[in-house]
Amino acid sequence: MTDSITIGVSSCLLGDQVRYDGGHKHDRYITDTLGRWFRFLPVCPEVECGLPVPRESLRLEGDPANPRLMTRSSRLDLTERMQEFCRKKIAELEVEELCGFIFKKDSPSSGLFRVKVYHHGVATRNGSGLFAAAMARHFPLLPMEEEGRLNDQDLRENFIERVFSYHRWRLFLASGPTLGKLVEFHTAQKLLLMAHSPATYRALGVVVATGKEPALPDLLKGYEELFMKGLARQATIKKQCNVLQHLMGYFKKELSAGEKKELLEVIGEYHDGVTPLVAPLTLLRHYVRKYDQHYLQGQIYLSPYPAELMLTTPTPSCIRREWGW
Repeated sequence: MTDSITIGVSSCLLGDQVRYDGGHKHDRYITDTLGRWFRFLPVCPEVECGLPVPRESLRLEGDPANPRLMTRSSRLDLTERMQEFCRKKIAELEVEELCGFIFKKDSPSSGLFRVKVYHHGVATRNGSGLFAAAMARHFPLLPMEEEGRLNDQDLRENFIERVFSYHRWRLFLASGPTLGKLVEFHTAQKLLLMAHSPATYRALGVVVATGKEPALPDLLKGYEELFMKGLARQATIKKQCNVLQHLMGYFKKELSAGEKKELLEVIGEYHDGVTPLVAPLTLLRHYVRKYDQHYLQGQIYLSPYPAELMLTTPTPSCIRREWGW
């Protein structure tokens, strides 16, 4: 496995003119920002299953759990055609070592969440595009999002963090894992997991502590499932502050009174929504280097992905919801 991070992306989001009207939905954040770190694998299910550009628009109809893909005017049922494409495309993607996928929202083929499904002419937003649904079934642990939801900073940060985490896990698997190496991997993820799900961190600790080398293949499968599901849980401000204060405890003998005061102030400002998470993390990274804190130097939490992708603080409304204000 290479060090490159490959993610699938709906082709229209990259500027490809593949939409039903001959246009595109170029997303500059994806190409100009994420494109600096990820290798994109474009997919347009409708074009790749043989439909022309431009083409008649499509929609989902019937049972949201098992909808039909229909042309709007001519009433052609393209369900089996799309399903056959999905089977072949997923087989191709198996060897691509994907670490994530960004889908086009609202698409009857690629929308992941709340896609319109029509029943007796009435639309409800409770479906998924046929290709997106097939991908989610086949790759249940793969980080997936829609481009529209990436405008939500919390969802965006969670997606990026999961992509980099999945990539680290894949590199670990390619390194010739042993039980000892798994213990090292788990130790490095401690604070990151605590920010998402302390219960998952504890459960994974039991998995690692009771594991036996002969059962390593099954152990790795179980660890991967818990690891990715745990990271899919939102890292809330309350949990982040608990981890930040936990980190501060490693320096209780080294920090001067002034340094402690400054760090507490920065953590408080993050809690209050005045500064983003990157502010206390930057200060803590400084103290890790200054006081040569070896254990923390190996914690992924302090640098879960490139600093250029560090995001802004949650909105005050998010803070009020989290703390019950």
